[in-house]
Amino acid sequence: MTATYTFDVFSSLDGFGAAGGDWTGYWGKQGPELLKHRLSQYEREQRMVFGANTYRAFVGLLASGAEESVRDPWVTRMVGLPATVISNALDGPLDWPDGTVVKGDAVDVVARLKQESAVPLRSHGSLSMNRALMAAGLVDFVQVTLFPVITGQTGEDPIFRGAADFDLDLVETRTLDGRIQEFVYRPTLHPQGAAR
Repeated sequence: MTATYTFDVFSSLDGFGAAGGDWTGYWGKQGPELLKHRLSQYEREQRMVFGANTYRAFVGLLASGAEESVRDPWVTRMVGLPATVISNALDGPLDWPDGTVVKGDAVDVVARLKQESAVPLRSHGSLSMNRALMAAGLVDFVQVTLFPVITGQTGEDPIFRGAADFDLDLVETRTLDGRIQEFVYRPTLHPQGAAR
């Protein structure tokens, strides 16, 4: 049986995964429903998959405790999950309780993980890695949590810049705290040259 792989990402309305300026975690829009829902998603048995840059960013945030959001229960639970960090530059041991480094190409590593894992796979962030995995047809679900902000001047980390074209089938949607939207899609590479 093949494990499912979910690319889980937070986004502003204009497609940025983060913002500079005076924005805080969750763009300051989180509420109790979002945090409870996130915890329920991370209470499930699963394996996290990160690229080196996202792993380093998480470890840096967790170590500094700079953002209040790093103390949220779902983040604590995520850190407690087993994790695979795909990197040709990092060596273990990792500063993650059950984390391992796997060297190689992310497409090859995730293809193998999908065949071998007894639990679902999930990646939060790791934008360039997940764009490559989507292009290779390895992402089963794209989960976008859309925050009600536009960060045209301060937006950072454009989520899908440089990605291939995809058709998206909506699998699930919900509204959290009356303002945050979560969309779960099944992506399919859009055929080149198809009629528009």
